[in-house]
Amino acid sequence: MHLAYPAVLAALLFCVGLYGVLARRNAILVLMSVELMLNAVNLNLVAFDVWLRDTLHSGQALTLFTIAIAAAEIGIGLAIVLSVYRNRGTSDIDRLRDTAETDETEKLPDTARTDTAETDTAGTDTAEHAETSARQADENPGKTKKAEATR
Repeated sequence: MHLAYPAVLAALLFCVGLYGVLARRNAILVLMSVELMLNAVNLNLVAFDVWLRDTLHSGQALTLFTIAIAAAEIGIGLAIVLSVYRNRGTSDIDRLRDTAETDETEKLPDTARTDTAETDTAGTDTAEHAETSARQADENPGKTKKAEATR
């Protein structure tokens, strides 16, 4: 058997997988492209094992280990992608990078980091208290005037 045929096929498979990793934005398609690249490596391992006529068949044994690792990788990878899809609603890699959780205070300039809402002695925000009072005043104008008079 000529070594050139499987080597060229493996090189083509690896290039298609590399293109898929670099060009695709869907995480599942990226995982499929990684699997394609691993299969190209497996093809090379088996082809060189046959070409060298190794009595231990170490290329084929290493291929079995690679297949087992690839199966575990795709199982864990798909679980992660499904979890991210459930939480974020997309598996688009660019959008996941854009919506990464960051600390909001790192984005704000130094002047905007001061707290604008003051708290009263009960521990509630005065802004929330004002909104609640305004809502109550709209619903029951007579009761809020009595409540304000008792304060």
